[in-house]
Amino acid sequence: MNTNQEVNFSTETVNNITEGFDHYINEFKKLTILAPEYFKTRNWREMQANHRKRLRLYKDLVKSCCDSIDVLKANKGENRAFWVEVKNQYTQAIKNRQDRELAETFYNSVIRKSIHQLAVDEELMYVHEGYDACDLHPNENLYYSYPSTWGLQKIIRQIVQDFDFGVPYYNKEEDIQLLVRAVREVILSRYETTKDTVTQVLKSVFYRNKAAYLIGRTRVGEKWMPFIIPFLHSENGIYVDTLIFDPKIMAHMFSFSRSYFMVEVDIPSQMVSFLNAVISHKQIHELYNAIGFNKHGKTEFYRDFLLHMEESSDQFEIAEGIKGMVMTVFTLPSYNIVFKLIKDHFEPPKDMTRQEVKEKYKLVSLHDRVGRMADTHEFEYFSLPLNRISPELIQELKNTVNSLLIFKEEKLIIKHLYTERKMTPLNIFLESCDHEDAKFAVEDYGNSILQLAQANIFPGDMMTKNFGVTRQKRVIFYDYDEIEFLTDMNFRWKPKPENYEQIYASSPWYDIARNDIFPVDFKRFMIGRKDVKDHFLQYHKDLFDPNHWKNIQHRITKGELLHAFPYPKEIRFRPSLTA
Repeated sequence: MNTNQEVNFSTETVNNITEGFDHYINEFKKLTILAPEYFKTRNWREMQANHRKRLRLYKDLVKSCCDSIDVLKANKGENRAFWVEVKNQYTQAIKNRQDRELAETFYNSVIRKSIHQLAVDEELMYVHEGYDACDLHPNENLYYSYPSTWGLQKIIRQIVQDFDFGVPYYNKEEDIQLLVRAVREVILSRYETTKDTVTQVLKSVFYRNKAAYLIGRTRVGEKWMPFIIPFLHSENGIYVDTLIFDPKIMAHMFSFSRSYFMVEVDIPSQMVSFLNAVISHKQIHELYNAIGFNKHGKTEFYRDFLLHMEESSDQFEIAEGIKGMVMTVFTLPSYNIVFKLIKDHFEPPKDMTRQEVKEKYKLVSLHDRVGRMADTHEFEYFSLPLNRISPELIQELKNTVNSLLIFKEEKLIIKHLYTERKMTPLNIFLESCDHEDAKFAVEDYGNSILQLAQANIFPGDMMTKNFGVTRQKRVIFYDYDEIEFLTDMNFRWKPKPENYEQIYASSPWYDIARNDIFPVDFKRFMIGRKDVKDHFLQYHKDLFDPNHWKNIQHRITKGELLHAFPYPKEIRFRPSLTA
C-alpha cells in the first residue's frame, strides 16, 4: 500500500472521529437545553427520561463512530503505526477547540473499542493531559457580576430578575426579603463589605429532578464565600427554597451519590474551574461528573489515580468487611476508592449471571441516586503493577475472579472492574462508634432505604454490610446485585397460622412468589447492636408496615415524582411548601 493511501486512511479516520465527537456534543447540548422547559412546565417525568437519554448518549455515539471506521479498521487491522498517525493528526485537528479535553476522551473511547484488549497506552492514547488543557482566562460571559456599591437589596432584586424562569412567582417579594435576611445573618454579621466586594453568579442554571440551582460566590473578608440558591416550582408558582452557605452541604449536593446536573456549558474547563473555587471539597473528576461529562470525569479520575500511584508505595489489599457472595472487593489503603470485580461463580443462594449483575449496575448508573447510591466508573483492561499487589490479594483474585485476570510481564491486567468511593461498611462502623453516632447511623440507614423507595428502588439485600458510612457520616447503599424497581415488588402481611400444623411447620405453609416481600421480617436482621435496636425499631416503624410501602408504590404509579431534598429540611425558608 502506498504512502498516499496510508495518509488517506488516517485522515478519513480522523474526520470520522471529529465528526463523531461534534455529533455527541451537539446532541448533548440539545438534550441539556430541554431542562428549563421541563422545569417551567413541571414535566418531571420527561425531565427524568431526558436525563437517562443523555446518559445513554455517549456510549451510543462512540459505537456509531466505531462502526463508521470499521472498513478502515478491516484494512489496517491493529497496525500500531497507523493509530500513532491518527492520534497525531487528531491532535492537530482539535488543538483550537475550547472543549479539547473532552475530545481527547472521546478519542480514547473510540480507540479502546477499535483495538481488541487495549490497555492504557501512552503512545496511542491521551493519558496524562489535564482538565485545564483550555485556557482559564477570566470570562465575563460565564457569570453575572454585582458590585457591593449597589447595596444588598438591589443586588438580590437584580439576581432574581436576571433569572427569569418564565412562570409567575409564588411570592417574589417575600423571596427577596428572605434572601436579604439570610445574607445579613450569615455574611454581613461576620464581614464588612468594601469597594472590592463583588458577587458573581454563574449564568447557567443547574437543573436536577424538581429543582433549579443558582451557584455563586461573594468576595468578602479577603476570600470567596460560595453560595447556592435552590428554586422549586409548585402548582402555585416558582419560589426560593433556601440559601445555602455551608460548604459541607454544597459538597453533598455535588456528591458521588447524586445524579448529574443538566446545565448548559460553553467551555467545560472554565465551568469546572469556577466550581472548583466554589465547591472546594470536590475533586476535578467529580465536578466533570456533576455537570454531565462523566466519561471525561472517568478520565480525570484515572489521571488522579496514576498520580497517586507515583506518589505512594503501599500495596493493594482485600477490602475490609464481610466478603460478598457476588463481588470481590479490594482497595489501596492510601486511596479513597475501592475496586469491585464480579466473581466467576456465586455462592448459594445467589443464582444470577455476571451479565445480570452488570445490568444492575447499569440500572443504577441511569437512575436517580437521590444521594443514597454510590456512583461507579466501569473499566475494561485495567492495569496494575504486580509489585504493588499483596500476595493475599493475588491469591484471592485467582480464587474468585481468575477469568478476569491477565498476567503480563510485571503487570496484572483486569478485564473488567468497577471503581467506587471507599466507605466504612455500616456493620463495622456500628461495632466501634459511640452511642450517639450509632443512633444517628441507624436513623440514617432507615432514611436511606425509604428515600431509595421513593425513587422506585428496592435494595433487596438490606443487611448493614451492604451500606457504607461516608466521612460526613451519611449512610449510602453500595451493593446492587439484588436491587429491583419498587413497583415490581409485592409487599405482604404474613398470614397468621390457624392450626397446629401451621404453627409448627418447618417451612412456610403459605405460597411465596419470587417478588413477595414481608416487611415484618426486616426486624430480624436489620440492626444487631442491642443498645440502638429498640430505638431503630421505633424510629422507623414504617419500614415494617406493608401498607407504608404500598402507599409509596401507589404514589409512584400515579406518576408522582417524590422529591429528595439534597439539603436539610430545617434550613428551608417555607418547610410546608412542596414542589
